[in-house]
Amino acid sequence: MTTIRNLLILAFIVVTGLAACTPIYRNHGYVPTEMDLSQVVIGQTSIDELQGLIGQPSAQGLLTGSGWYYVGSRWRHYGAAEPEEVNRQVVAISFTPNRVVSNIERFGLDRGRIVLLSRRVTEGSVTEISLIGQLLGNIGNFQAGDIID
Repeated sequence: MTTIRNLLILAFIVVTGLAACTPIYRNHGYVPTEMDLSQVVIGQTSIDELQGLIGQPSAQGLLTGSGWYYVGSRWRHYGAAEPEEVNRQVVAISFTPNRVVSNIERFGLDRGRIVLLSRRVTEGSVTEISLIGQLLGNIGNFQAGDIID
């Protein structure tokens, strides 16, 4: 009777020990699937339609309407070891000044480096003003009253 009890206790300890060494994966954030993103038409889908198609973003650009960012990561928890990030994806969606999708990019994490996984860009000219263009464009826009109080 004692031998059977000892074997059951030993079996319980072994099973519990093996279960403790099993990695546990946890997903954080939300990234739209390729199927969801295929519904977005570059140059036609507006920012209002986008929310209905793929949902609210995890983060937005500093300037209102400048971009939406969807961030998702997968973490592996293994016993008492520190959790390790095994996968990260970021989907960045850019908009034109009239609030229409101009670009969709998907980034991943590979060996600690950001890797471009896919990119969709508006065909035709994308208007961006360079730093020099902004500086030259502001010549003459200053008034003495703005500088001197």
